[in-house]
Amino acid sequence: MTRVRESTGYGPNTQMSLFGYIMAAILVMIALPLLPVLIPAYIIWRVFYADEPEHSFESWRKERGRQNSP
Repeated sequence: MTRVRESTGYGPNTQMSLFGYIMAAILVMIALPLLPVLIPAYIIWRVFYADEPEHSFESWRKERGRQNSP
């Protein structure tokens, strides 16, 4: 049977938690106005510039000379 270790005495750090919440709020305030720009930019990038790599099974079938079955 595994014993549970005794507490080290450390608890939640309120100051660091508060800092994390403030930083998250700042990042959300910065990111929200950028969404109308980022979403169309991402779509354009996916349509024109992103090359879809083939899945390994698809490339395996092409190498083996098999055709897709209906």
